[in-house]
Amino acid sequence: MPYTITLIPGDGVGPQIVEAARRVIDAAGVPIDWEVVEAGEAMIEKCGTPLPQYVLDSIKKNKIALKGPLTTPVGKGFRSVNVTLRQELNLFANVRPARNLPGVETRFSGVDLIIVRENTEDLYGGIEHCVGRDAAESIKIITREASMRIARFAFELARREGRRKVTAVHKANIMKLSDGLFLECARQVAEGYQDIEYEEYIVDAMCMKLVQTPENYDVLLLPNLYGDIVSDLCAGLVGGLGVAPGANIGEEAAVFEPVHGSAPRHAGLNRVNPLATILSGVMMLKYMGEMDAASRIETAVLKVLKEKKSLTYDLGGSAGTSEMADAIISAMK
Repeated sequence: MPYTITLIPGDGVGPQIVEAARRVIDAAGVPIDWEVVEAGEAMIEKCGTPLPQYVLDSIKKNKIALKGPLTTPVGKGFRSVNVTLRQELNLFANVRPARNLPGVETRFSGVDLIIVRENTEDLYGGIEHCVGRDAAESIKIITREASMRIARFAFELARREGRRKVTAVHKANIMKLSDGLFLECARQVAEGYQDIEYEEYIVDAMCMKLVQTPENYDVLLLPNLYGDIVSDLCAGLVGGLGVAPGANIGEEAAVFEPVHGSAPRHAGLNRVNPLATILSGVMMLKYMGEMDAASRIETAVLKVLKEKKSLTYDLGGSAGTSEMADAIISAMK
């Protein structure tokens, strides 16, 4: 029986890169019926919301989704659809690998780490209000339940992936209660995983260490806000957001997506790098247990990168989005 997977094309360049990823995944031979549902900016006029209920219903039914980037206005407009999706579906773990790829030039080498970010609370809970005319207040929520859950997830991932170390990242020297609770939970969970090294860093020191010796780190465990920032920093270590896949995983569902934005100025131009979406698809296949198909795609991606003949402009080539997908498909044959 084929899998049924929710497919959300997204805004801006989303439809192009999602279509490229879909073709590559289909070529790997996994039988999938794609249930296409629309979300994002265009849905506001049609449905009065960027996240129609049928999108949530589709993911709840199918349990797995592959999603393109969605636009989030800065400082005004509707709330982030990504944040709403994570909270509505309780996708508590954001997982973002960052590793050097052949043919992708960076200032760093030997980077191979995974960011595990708590995804449902912290300042991203969106609890904020104005205080009079001249001040605004945001409330940071850290709970024991969510902190224990994400810490266990990080250690289980480390054990499953054969990783040697988990590093908890915090600002408990200043936020002694909220970040202090997160750190207390991480320490408590670490006691049950004696086979995995555990260490802690204050978030600003962690940022410095990541640009000095990124090869020293393996699995990073962070609350929501720091995780968002540090995961982009780590993407920068390995070539940028164009090669950064991501997953949002909960107990009942999982959504896989590139971590870059919708880049509306590039929409319809067939020039954006599809690798982040394709590699998110690889993460999805591994989550499904389709390890052979995931490995075939990964091997083909590495071959295309090494050959440097069919790369998009950001990787130093002149190929279009669809042409790069074609090259990856050909490399699998």
